Amino acid sequence: MPTVDDVQDALTNVIDPELGLDFVELGLIYTVEVEGGDVFVTFTLTSPGCPIGPQVSEQIEEFVSELDGVTAVHPKMTFTPAWTPELMSEEAKFALGY
Repeated sequence: MPTVDDVQDALTNVIDPELGLDFVELGLIYTVEVEGGDVFVTFTLTSPGCPIGPQVSEQIEEFVSELDGVTAVHPKMTFTPAWTPELMSEEAKFALGY
């Protein structure tokens, strides 16, 4: 069974195509829950108008399902709370000039 850390590591492969940084560094992954072989990932986008939601869900499923013990991946997009640059890691803030 994967750990939350294993899932977080896999999610670093999900890259925002516009910003070139991964969703974990950008603070776009809100929650990760592991229940047996089921993995639930709640994420957001930088804005509600961003068109990449379906692509991100597919990438989350692709990368997380590669982990040993994962039987199903359940991505869920939300806009509550709204994403702000303060959610980014220090490295991402530096890279983007915040």
